[in-house]
Amino acid sequence: MSTPIQNINSIGPAGQPTDNEKDSRSQAQIDYDEGRGYAERGESALAAASLYNALRGFEEEDNKEGAANASNQLGHVCLQRDEFEKALTNYQNAWKICEELEDHLSLQAISVQLVSVYKGLKDYRKALDGCLDLIDIYQANNDPKGTVSVLEMMAEVYLASGDREKAADTYTTVASIHTNFKHHKIAASYREKAAELGSRSA
Repeated sequence: MSTPIQNINSIGPAGQPTDNEKDSRSQAQIDYDEGRGYAERGESALAAASLYNALRGFEEEDNKEGAANASNQLGHVCLQRDEFEKALTNYQNAWKICEELEDHLSLQAISVQLVSVYKGLKDYRKALDGCLDLIDIYQANNDPKGTVSVLEMMAEVYLASGDREKAADTYTTVASIHTNFKHHKIAASYREKAAELGSRSA
């Protein structure tokens, strides 16, 4: 499966679907599209209800990609509501399906979300382990932008856990990566963050 679950959502028409196009969608797909619309408008309770119905519908259709999408989106909604246990359950459900489909890009995307979930659950060890796994993947793919984004997440996890010194070290690492790419102003801003944390923890 070459398309990650986050992009499957774009298979529908760009504008409002016509009546004929609406008729061609299953009820599960209609519920899913409505759920995403609610989520984008910040109506999380309605989004959760529609996406839950979509998930059940996709499961009845034996539509694995649809079920993975619905579980993934439910995870996002729960995360936005700080319902971390529910978010974890939904992401794990999506993970199992993507693993079965050998959808590695989606597994990577879910891994990013799981860092936020574990941070919210105050399971900082799992959050940091997730960051380290992602850094390995991004470095293997020669993706410095991805590496930097995960290092920023890692610094936030360290801060949440109260380890300001390691957060400062992480920001220093981010600064050095930006320096290597001659992003001097950005690098300086991260060095300032690191210095501020270092002075406060001293």
